[in-house]
Amino acid sequence: MKAVAFTHSRPITEPNALEDIDLPVPVPRHHDLLVEVKAVSVNPVDTKIRQSNEPLGEPRVLGFDAAGIVRAIGPEVQNFSVGDEVFYAGVPDRPGTNAEFHLVDDRIAGHKPKTLSFAAAAALPLTALTAWEMLFERFRIPRDQPHGGTLLVVGAGGGVGSMAIQFASQLTDMTVIATASRPDTAEWCRSLGAHHIVNHHHDLGAQILQAGLTPPGHILCVAHVKQHFHKLVDLLAPEGAVGIIESNAGELNVSPLIRKSATLHTEYVFTRGILHTPNMSIQHRTLEAIAHLVDNGTLKTTMTENYGPINAANLIRAHAALEGGNTVGKIVLEGF
Repeated sequence: MKAVAFTHSRPITEPNALEDIDLPVPVPRHHDLLVEVKAVSVNPVDTKIRQSNEPLGEPRVLGFDAAGIVRAIGPEVQNFSVGDEVFYAGVPDRPGTNAEFHLVDDRIAGHKPKTLSFAAAAALPLTALTAWEMLFERFRIPRDQPHGGTLLVVGAGGGVGSMAIQFASQLTDMTVIATASRPDTAEWCRSLGAHHIVNHHHDLGAQILQAGLTPPGHILCVAHVKQHFHKLVDLLAPEGAVGIIESNAGELNVSPLIRKSATLHTEYVFTRGILHTPNMSIQHRTLEAIAHLVDNGTLKTTMTENYGPINAANLIRAHAALEGGNTVGKIVLEGF
């Protein structure tokens, strides 16, 4: 089968930073679905792994998000049959989705939204799961019932921020403040349901005060946590909560949270899939719920660009765009 991999950590400006290779088609075991990959999307974690300088004994296939068709199943699979259309985010300790065929545990996969193309569906899983788990499991914000309060999403124009805006604006009655520093990002956040836009390059507290808003009780910081953390804690309402998703945030001084009796929440979307937690299948149920919300018109895809076929040249373009820091929404690739 065709696949795209890397063998050494190289700058994305080098033509062989990612390479087209051939690999054997994998065989499903236990809970595995063998998926014929129709589309993938690219996430910042892909670029970070490629840059990590970890020693590689063999070519490593990157990619987490995928949408495709089940072609074979392992003996312990439930809820899926051969021929089902699925979408999911894989895990870092298995080969990635940038390949014609891919194995994924059925407990972290969902049926693809019927109303979306494979490309549009591939934009969603990793970021949707991350945002959902932070808002509704870590923060424990109630859905579909009165709650009030304010959610501030820092770095709202990317994939996770785009889904957090939609979940909060569509499934809760919270006021959603999104940070954006460019006109295109600001417009994107408004289109997804953000009620207010503030610029994270300027004084957030002053902008929120000027807009007549109360301090946010929940803050989700999607990127550059170390840069923003101190001022976010200052901005946070008493007894509020800060959520972070960066695994390489470094050391943070959490002492200022104590004075406010505030909490710090972390979210790593791969925890259940890597550690095979007893509640691992929650991710299957969450993706099923997300697919339903897409199909009934509540949520929409965050795909903004389709870079064409899944090959090394197009994935290099996608990695370069993400590393440039000026993307909005999600970049997808489709077909081989």
